[in-house]
Amino acid sequence: MSETSWTQRLFGGFAKTSERLSANLPGSSGGTAKLDDKTLDEVEDALILSDLGPSAAARIRARLSDKRFGLEITSRELKEAVAEEIAAILRPVAKPLEITAFPRPQVILVIGVNGSGKTTTIAKLAHLFQEDDYGVLLAAGDTFRAAAIGQLATWAGRIGVDLVRGPEGGDPAAIVFDAVKQATDTGIDALIVDTAGRLQNKKELMEELAKIRRVLGRLNPEAPHDVVLVLDATNGQNALSQIDVFKEVAGVTGLIMTKLDGTARGGVLVAAAEQYGLPIHAIGVGEKMEDLRPFDPDLVARVIAGVA
Repeated sequence: MSETSWTQRLFGGFAKTSERLSANLPGSSGGTAKLDDKTLDEVEDALILSDLGPSAAARIRARLSDKRFGLEITSRELKEAVAEEIAAILRPVAKPLEITAFPRPQVILVIGVNGSGKTTTIAKLAHLFQEDDYGVLLAAGDTFRAAAIGQLATWAGRIGVDLVRGPEGGDPAAIVFDAVKQATDTGIDALIVDTAGRLQNKKELMEELAKIRRVLGRLNPEAPHDVVLVLDATNGQNALSQIDVFKEVAGVTGLIMTKLDGTARGGVLVAAAEQYGLPIHAIGVGEKMEDLRPFDPDLVARVIAGVA
């Protein structure tokens, strides 16, 4: 996908979020506004209503006050100023998921609640790696749901990568063991492992992930190299509580946020960056294979603020 096409997809995908923010920012009807305490309060409220979270909203308000307090500002200038402050929050966490492990394979555990888009994100991530000429193997470590295994098998066939799988209800650690052996023997660069996402039994999930980690550690002390949490943006602020839980049970090292095209709550991306500082590797704005791309903080900031 060309950069122009991706930019268009982002603006379309974030339309609900940017429209929500624009509608609540002062001066949305045109003209100018004086950036006094009242206007800054309105800006802060607009940011909170757009799911950027109280902390990020307060930070942006303070920065605008430091730089422009008392000045007359147009609606366009205000959006551009907000975009720059959002970008300042997002830039430190924008880190692509790079294949650097040696010896290979790089083992990437992908976690997330059921319904977050985890399985399709795995396929799209594999496709991104293929575009960079890396060899990829998938492992169906979510044996709790038969549908997850079947769905991943369908995607693996579609993008042309092998899948290591086992029976429904099988031992995920055994599947991961077999997958690492196969990836090592065949010279695969990246092994992407699907995992269960049943948070209703946190203790069981923690034990399962701990067992996978033990098995990986015996094969490669550095593995897993990445533990990537997939978040559904339509959950808004509830996505943040998922980060809390999965940080505890799985040791999250980075985030991918999906379904940004179907929600007015895309500002939660900023809230996550502000609150946790975890790397954001990629974002998804649709169902197509090319709709998951590496995270560009400056572009995303302008899209959220509605600055074309």
